[in-house]
Amino acid sequence: MKFGGMVATNIGDWQIFQELETLGYDHGWAPDSQMIWSDCYATLALAAHHTSRIRLGTGVAIAGTRTAPVTAHSIASINKLAPGRTFLGIGTGHTAMRIMGGRPMKAAAFRDYLRVVRGLLHGEEVTYEAGGDKSLIRFLDRELDSLNLENAVPIYVGANGPKALKAAGAYGDGRICAGNEPLGVLARNIETARTGAAEVDRPWPEDFHTAALTFACVLKHGETLSSERVINEVDAAVVSTLHYWFELYQERGHDKFVSDRVRGTWEDYKTYVEQTMPPERRNQMLHRGHCAFCPPEERRFITPDLISVAGGLIGEPDEINERLDQLEAAGLKEVTLLPPVACMRSNFSDFAEAVMRPRQNQRT
Repeated sequence: MKFGGMVATNIGDWQIFQELETLGYDHGWAPDSQMIWSDCYATLALAAHHTSRIRLGTGVAIAGTRTAPVTAHSIASINKLAPGRTFLGIGTGHTAMRIMGGRPMKAAAFRDYLRVVRGLLHGEEVTYEAGGDKSLIRFLDRELDSLNLENAVPIYVGANGPKALKAAGAYGDGRICAGNEPLGVLARNIETARTGAAEVDRPWPEDFHTAALTFACVLKHGETLSSERVINEVDAAVVSTLHYWFELYQERGHDKFVSDRVRGTWEDYKTYVEQTMPPERRNQMLHRGHCAFCPPEERRFITPDLISVAGGLIGEPDEINERLDQLEAAGLKEVTLLPPVACMRSNFSDFAEAVMRPRQNQRT
């Protein structure tokens, strides 16, 4: 099992990637959300210059805000600074698009986007459509040595739905999912990605990477899901679940997907949004604090049941390790943690000390 650290991208705090490397994390992920965070590639450039072991990449880059050639050239530039330890996480765009009043990229367009990015990163000439016209494109003036295409840049596709999963199998080198999936769902989704590879006659890569973006809190003696410290460690991720649910509720026109276990909390949250966030400004307000902090007025929604339903890794070290063993057996290869900014250093450190280090010692 590999471990990754994802952070709200802040170019003024690139040092966090150095600290993740020192703690023993395998991957450092910089998210891409242009209306709330720093530029992910500028931040990764600084991180690459100041680290030597940790693998660095986008977590995830947003297809709808940059053209495919731009994304390919940006990550190939980072690969020049961190040769052989660069990866591209890429997705259709949840928050980054919705916060501008837009929608995530459609599945067919995303699939073609992945085709172009993969081809360019492999040094190939690809067909690309710009302004309605199709042209053959490739990276030019390679003798200037401005990009690194020699060291492979694996593409990890943010995918939960079946079309994105098949695209990941066809054009990706791995997949990152949002949330700690139930074991059966995890196994089925990996199989769907395998189907996507088979549909384009691509041999299934045995090293296909599978990562889960989640959150964690190592409980101390006597702590429960109601403990103040525990809530502080998980609140940003948990409340973002409500933000996501509300977007789905608006799109689908129903909320049948919400667990009955948290139905009361969900109804209170819906009322809160509808009464305090005017529709014409809702795109700016709904995702406030996205995975970085919990708005104070929304902390009341962080109940033990909602924490449980949101599905993080919370428990004493033995409990967390048991869950990790189950996930690994089901095919998961990496757990990627995204803690709130205010406690990210202690959260990463606690997890490394209590969970990662004992696992590493067991296997050596």
